[in-house]
Amino acid sequence: MRASERRKRLEAAQLYLICPAKPRKHDLATLVEAALRGGVDMVQLREKSLPDDEVLAAAEVCRQLCQRFGALLWINDRPDLALAAGADGVHVGQDDLPPRAVRRIVGNDLLVGLSTHSPQQLERALREPVDEISVGPVFATPTKPGRPAAGLAYVRHAARHASGRPWFAIGGIDRASVQSVVTAGAHRIAVVRAICDADDPERAASELRSALGRR
Repeated sequence: MRASERRKRLEAAQLYLICPAKPRKHDLATLVEAALRGGVDMVQLREKSLPDDEVLAAAEVCRQLCQRFGALLWINDRPDLALAAGADGVHVGQDDLPPRAVRRIVGNDLLVGLSTHSPQQLERALREPVDEISVGPVFATPTKPGRPAAGLAYVRHAARHASGRPWFAIGGIDRASVQSVVTAGAHRIAVVRAICDADDPERAASELRSALGRR
């Protein structure tokens, strides 16, 4: 896929699923296919503990499903694995490789995403060669233990200052809280447990996507 097509799909994306290679409640293929059917536009494989060959095997499962549904596949932290997996992008955090170093590794064809947790980090991110920015955690979440919630105030700040770059509110967002995030100004969200731990991932994704509306 060409870089221009990837960026076009990113611009249109609203619902971003982040999942491990071995989800607790469903097998990976079942979970990802259900989520994509429910309206997920992007899937990030976030796996920090498995050997590289197992991550690549999981990425291949996700890649085939994402291709089938026209979704984007991201790999967390590892630009080398993103390239090896044929992913569409790589997402890094504040403590990972800096975006400019990531861009040198992956070139201009792959997308680069960056997590931010404060207005100051967001301001710096907007000067970096990144295509997508995550804003949060909006609410406290066990997927990021020890990281304090940035709150809805940070979402409102991003809505005022980051409108020229695709950004996704993230952190503890679920069916009960999504409307407050939308009201604060988010048009895009990223979720983990709200879909991964749902009894019916397709329905969970569909309900979240409906709450976001169609852009």
